[in-house]
Amino acid sequence: MSEPTGKPNTDEQQSAQAPEGQQQGTPTPDQPEQAAQQPEAPQDEVSVLRAALENAHLEVEKSKEVYLRLAADMENLRRRTQEDVAKAHKYAIESFAESLVPVRDSLEMALSVENQTPEALKDGVSATLRQLEAAFERGKVVVLNPVGEKFNPNQHQAVAMVPGSSVEPAVAPNHVVSVLQKGYLINDRVLRPALVSVAQ
Repeated sequence: MSEPTGKPNTDEQQSAQAPEGQQQGTPTPDQPEQAAQQPEAPQDEVSVLRAALENAHLEVEKSKEVYLRLAADMENLRRRTQEDVAKAHKYAIESFAESLVPVRDSLEMALSVENQTPEALKDGVSATLRQLEAAFERGKVVVLNPVGEKFNPNQHQAVAMVPGSSVEPAVAPNHVVSVLQKGYLINDRVLRPALVSVAQ
C-alpha cells in the first residue's frame, strides 16, 4: 500500500495540465506572429499619414502656383487696360486736333488775302464753317439749338422769361422761345449749355 510522497503530479496529470500551462505562460507558434504584427500597425498608420501629408503639401504647392499665375494674369490685364484707355484718350484728342488744323489753315489764308470783296470773304468764312462742322461731326460734337423745345435744365440755361403769347408763332409755357447762344454736346455730355429765353 503506497502513501502520498508529496512528489509532483503524475505524467497523466502533467499532460492534462500542459495545454492549460501553454495557454497561460508558454507562447504557442501563432503568438509570436501576433506579437510581431501589433507594433507594425502604428507604423502603417504613420506611413499613411505621411503620404497624405505629402499629397496635401503637393496640392498646396499646385494651388499656390495657380494663384500666382492668375494674379500675374490679372495684373497684366489691368496694366493693358490702363494703357488702352490712355491710348484711346490720347489718340481721340489727336484725331480731333488734326481735324481742326484745316480750319486754322483756311482762316489764315483768308486773312492773308488783301483787297478781297465782302462776297469773297463771306464765301471763305462759309467754307471754313463747313470745315469746322465736319470736324465737330467726326469728334461727335453736337450743336444745341433748342428753339421750340421744352426747357431742359440739364442742357439749357434760362437767361430770360417772356410771355409765350407775345411771340409769333405762340410758344407753350416752359418751352424755349429763342436761343441767345448755342450749346454743345459731346457723346451725349454737355460741353456748354445753350443760353435761352423761356416762355412763361
